[in-house]
Amino acid sequence: MLNSLDLEGRPEDTRIVVAMSGGVDSSVTAALLKSQGYDVVGITLQLYDHGAATHRKGACCAGRDIHDARNVAERIGIPHYVLDYESRFKEQVIDNFADSYALGETPVPCIECNRSVKFRDLLATARELGAQALATGHYVASRRLADGSRSMVCAADADRDQSYFLFVTTREQLDFLRFPLGDMTKPQTRELARRFDLEVADKQDSQDICFVPTGRYTDIIGRLKPNAIAPGDIVDLAGNIIGQHQGIVHFTVGQRKGLGIASGHPLYVVKLDAATRRVVVGPREALRMDRIALRDVNWIGDGPLDRVIGDGIELYVRVRSTRSPQPAWLRAVDGGYEVELVAGEEGVSPGQACVFYDAASGQARVLGGGFIKSATASRVAARAGTRDTMAPLAEAVRG
Repeated sequence: MLNSLDLEGRPEDTRIVVAMSGGVDSSVTAALLKSQGYDVVGITLQLYDHGAATHRKGACCAGRDIHDARNVAERIGIPHYVLDYESRFKEQVIDNFADSYALGETPVPCIECNRSVKFRDLLATARELGAQALATGHYVASRRLADGSRSMVCAADADRDQSYFLFVTTREQLDFLRFPLGDMTKPQTRELARRFDLEVADKQDSQDICFVPTGRYTDIIGRLKPNAIAPGDIVDLAGNIIGQHQGIVHFTVGQRKGLGIASGHPLYVVKLDAATRRVVVGPREALRMDRIALRDVNWIGDGPLDRVIGDGIELYVRVRSTRSPQPAWLRAVDGGYEVELVAGEEGVSPGQACVFYDAASGQARVLGGGFIKSATASRVAARAGTRDTMAPLAEAVRG
């Protein structure tokens, strides 16, 4: 018989490791599973030198958060351990973050943290502890498929959905992971925290990048990659120099404010050229892209991607965590993968993720995704040959 986590065995015979960050979500996850009778072990990761961030609001995984996680574990009566992952976090997340910015990209460090530190290293530790699953407080859900494997679906609370940050999760990892909050709303989670009498019930959610206690990520990048804060030119689309900047790290594609140049019409960052240290600006219409080249694609849909892709797969994609999924085609191109957006998208930035879904809304299934390598504008004329086959998707865009 399967228990509430879709695992064989009675809850009291089932060990679950819970990743406890000290926030309300992971705390409720631990308390909920403990109340259901599971053998729960809490683990908190020390990911960086947290002294400077101990009392900063909006920073996660800091000293105060470790203290809160420990208090919650004691309150609900479970063993709790703090693991020092600082060196591997620096190598896998912080260094990659700085490298990406130095290349003119806009990285998403939470994705890399989930891929390397949490769902690889911590997951391995959970197995070593004899756990049958690793549970987290992420707002995403999983479902058992007909073959016994598991799929990932968006959270019931669309405003809290974190699937964008978890697209790199593999099929093997999904089989071992559980997300007890995926079918709850945030208010329901906080209400449970109050029922369990947890001190963190009204704790503020983390907002900043956890390893940037000052809120100024340029400080870290400047220390690790000095070239990223070297001055350069701001140029228009024709290559004319119209201003100067103090480092491409201060800019991201789609940015309008803080350019430091005067113009008779609004200008936006269209491209960052790390090799020449040039920031290319132009009108808003220059931001609209409809072809995206991807790298490091992870597929968790049905079947092997290379076998099912054929002439292209019709799906929905999200190119920023704050954007809604929109219809697109995924195709194999020149040994890699490319997404063609039906309606185009503004501000597509290299380094961000392009996440695949099987529907535009609701608890859509996550099919995988990749990191954006580059984006181009082919325009409608270049798509004339595929207009008929894309008509259903185009109608979906028009509503």
